[in-house]
Amino acid sequence: MKNTQYIRFAITAVLVLLAVLIGYGLWRHYMYSPWTRDGRIRANVVRIAPDVSGLVTAVNVVDNQQVKKGDVLFVIDHARYADAVEQAKANLAAAQAATVAAQANIDAAKATTTQSKTNFAMYAAQSKRRQDLKDVVSNEDLTNSRATADAARATWDKSRAGEEQALAAQQQAMAAVKQARAALATAELNLQRTEVRAPNDGYITNLLVRVGDYASAGAPRLALIDSETFWVDGYFEETKLPHVRVGDPVDIRLMSGGAHLNGTVEGIARGIAGAVDPTGTDLLANINPTFNWVRLAQRVPVRVRIDTDHMPAGTVLVAGQTATLIVHPRESGDDTATAR
Repeated sequence: MKNTQYIRFAITAVLVLLAVLIGYGLWRHYMYSPWTRDGRIRANVVRIAPDVSGLVTAVNVVDNQQVKKGDVLFVIDHARYADAVEQAKANLAAAQAATVAAQANIDAAKATTTQSKTNFAMYAAQSKRRQDLKDVVSNEDLTNSRATADAARATWDKSRAGEEQALAAQQQAMAAVKQARAALATAELNLQRTEVRAPNDGYITNLLVRVGDYASAGAPRLALIDSETFWVDGYFEETKLPHVRVGDPVDIRLMSGGAHLNGTVEGIARGIAGAVDPTGTDLLANINPTFNWVRLAQRVPVRVRIDTDHMPAGTVLVAGQTATLIVHPRESGDDTATAR
């Protein structure tokens, strides 16, 4: 009878010890093993906004549609901006014609200057000859010859001033040509921007544009999920970070079910915001006078790259999905990466 009691006591003790060991193992696994259920699928989101303003005349996509880089998403008032290009071309042609006219004015001014210079030389020579013959030439003729030479010189000076004015007008016309060319380039660029195109491959989401809407430049009208940039942000408790290293393989299990994905630790955040601002208004430390005995571990973001090359066919990734991450720490000899 006593032997039976001893056996029962031994069995009970063994079971209790096993339960304690299993409980301790589960507790350590929960507290320190590098895994988390707090994972989020992330992707780069491009906010598509038009670069020009106007009425939307065509929408070529629907919500949640997959698009390729360069596909036209919607069109804004193409006719109006095409007219602006034609107007800019006309302004350029007018400016170029003004340049040709300015060159013609310069040629005419140069010819007038040459003629005026020749007349001045002729009248100056006549005046000099009369001065040399002042004994036989009347004073009136001498005075008239000097006045004629002075008038010819004044006409020459005026012609040279007109030539300089024509050169300045040519410079102004050439500057107007440059301005017209720049305006034409801007008008052509605006015409191109009336077709809002996809900057990369991805999926249309939150489509908020319809034909007839007025689209303002810089105001986002839809979002584009970049299909080449999906990753996972896992928020690990700080007690588990010592077992997480860059390059460690990761099992990714989506809450939506389906096939499991593989990934690799790509980086560990080096800072998170505190719950309480540690700095007061006078730049002194703001210390909370109370301290809670129960201290919750902070969660630190860990970026995980998804192995899309070996992702099962038909897998649908959605930014914002919840995932469970299980990190498999490598042996110390396999650690060839350094934490970022």
